[in-house]
Amino acid sequence: MHYTAVNPMLMFAVSGTALAFCGTEIGDNRMYIIGGMIKTMAGRDIPDGCIHIKDGKIAEIGSGKEVPLQPAPNERVIKISDGLIMPGLIEAHCHMGITEEKKGMEGDDCNETVDPITPYLRAIDAVNTMDAAFDDAVRAGITSAMIGPGSSNVVGGQFAFLKTRGRRVDDLIVKAPAAMKVAFGENPKVNYSGEGKSPSTRMAIAAMLREELTKAEAYAKRKKQAADNGKSFEEDFRMECWLPVLDGEIPLKAHVHRVDDIFTAIRIAGEFSLKMTLDHCSEGHMIAADLAQEGFPAIVGPDLASRNKIEVQNMAFKTVGVLNQAGVMTAVTTDHPVSLIQSLPLCAGLAVKSGLDMEEGYKAITIHPAIICGVSDRVGSLEPGKDADIAIFTGNPMEVFTRTLYTIIDGQVVYEAGKPE
Repeated sequence: MHYTAVNPMLMFAVSGTALAFCGTEIGDNRMYIIGGMIKTMAGRDIPDGCIHIKDGKIAEIGSGKEVPLQPAPNERVIKISDGLIMPGLIEAHCHMGITEEKKGMEGDDCNETVDPITPYLRAIDAVNTMDAAFDDAVRAGITSAMIGPGSSNVVGGQFAFLKTRGRRVDDLIVKAPAAMKVAFGENPKVNYSGEGKSPSTRMAIAAMLREELTKAEAYAKRKKQAADNGKSFEEDFRMECWLPVLDGEIPLKAHVHRVDDIFTAIRIAGEFSLKMTLDHCSEGHMIAADLAQEGFPAIVGPDLASRNKIEVQNMAFKTVGVLNQAGVMTAVTTDHPVSLIQSLPLCAGLAVKSGLDMEEGYKAITIHPAIICGVSDRVGSLEPGKDADIAIFTGNPMEVFTRTLYTIIDGQVVYEAGKPE
């Protein structure tokens, strides 16, 4: 048995922020975590509890009486004398690994800025897992993220939901495609207006998206008719990507800041009966009751950034709380690299400071993004059968002095504070 006891006050006498990103250690994927306060995000908190992990999944969770400590010789035991054990944090919208830090054009694969309609692009083909942001995410207890193209195009391409530790992107996929990126407002206008082609107005953005969706519907109808009649059908690569959107398997991921753009996105989603997430939603607090009635979830942020565009002049940390209180399911985003990925829990904390309920702050970086991104069957809460993606902190991660003790992904310790690399 490999036994590790952690006293957070002693742990951080160790200088530096060394990471334990070496290979699988003894007992990894099969372990017990005992002690501390377990915040399950599934209805109850468990003081001095126990989590049993087998084969990368949560096998048992409960009080010490509910889950007796019976480690096998190859099972590691991590004892937390004082700290908070909770689901790994989730970033619901970012460009990590696609827009790399410090690499300029060579590391920027976020926008294919020569064609405003590019639904067939796939995030997984551009994510560089060697981007330093992945290490920063793991240090912060962030175990998964929704990653995809930017907002320069009316249709940018397909997002993917990925784990944050590994070298081969194919091994990190939880869901791909996970959403189809579309963008309204300033960004597509700025990118194409100087080129003498559409879109140069908000009218053109909406019209081009409607045209593309109409073509996709016609394509889906032709394909179905061919199948029903037993006829051959030549698939169109540029149209196939729309089928999971039209079938309701994945949502539109709509870049919207201003009130008018939010309502345009809602109008188009209604016309085509599509699922959708409202990403950024900077003026959502001005129309909270309307958005609650419409029923679309909001991924709010990046509020920890400058108001460097006209459409974000009303951006504020209060938006998350106002929307949440109105009944809108909300998640917090850094939009990395607009705000750095490691600031995710602090952004949630600033939303709490501005009116969001504390418990809802926890939800905004765990179970809510899991539900919004369509992966709550695997991540977002600590429950038997779910992936063993766990973050252990010295306290509330939304507080600035809180430190990460452990980050665990699929039952493997990928970060251990104070451990040499």
